[in-house]
Amino acid sequence: MSVFVLVPGAGGAAWYWHRVVSELQARGQEALAVDLPGADESSGLPEYTDAVVAAIGDHDDVVLVAQSMGGFTAPMVCARVPVGLLVLVNAMVPLPGETPGQWWGNTGSEPARLAAAEAGGYGAEFDLDTYFLHDVPAAVAAGGADHERPEADIAFGQPCDIERWPDVPTRVLAGAEDRFFPADFQRRVAHDRLGIEAETIPGGHLAALSHPTPLVDRLVERLP
Repeated sequence: MSVFVLVPGAGGAAWYWHRVVSELQARGQEALAVDLPGADESSGLPEYTDAVVAAIGDHDDVVLVAQSMGGFTAPMVCARVPVGLLVLVNAMVPLPGETPGQWWGNTGSEPARLAAAEAGGYGAEFDLDTYFLHDVPAAVAAGGADHERPEADIAFGQPCDIERWPDVPTRVLAGAEDRFFPADFQRRVAHDRLGIEAETIPGGHLAALSHPTPLVDRLVERLP
């Protein structure tokens, strides 16, 4: 049995993964969603990494799954503890030494977002409903209100502290309806930075909330 360790994106709320946790447990898998101190101005990528490493503990057969900004923490974790498989879900893919603040311009994420908005016929100005919640069931979105918290600025200026991408089998899952990191953009970044082809999954940026079952289908289909 694999242990799925789930890393959230900006804000760090483990709640983001709750529908995936339930689905994995129903299939006999162990799942641990990590809560990160995203709103703490004294904590950043090193502390996020410490929290994930602590959650992994002495578990074997770890599948590390990272969402969005969690893509900066995940390779730092892999540099410290054994991980059998790394899965990036609508995630930022960093270069060694790159900061989250640099990533946006280095990858061209904003031009990609704006081009996708024009092509898709939805608003270019960012708002949560248009870019994050457009495919999340209303009841699920309402349940997340108590778990929302900001991402402190500190982490955006801290580097992904790795010398090279970890020697860990890596998959990139890109939401077909992701408006924040459009799928074509994710495919380009995965190809350019990791030399791998991103796999398309249903859903937008918050696929774990909008389409947990097909996401888990993909997570368990190629276990180490």
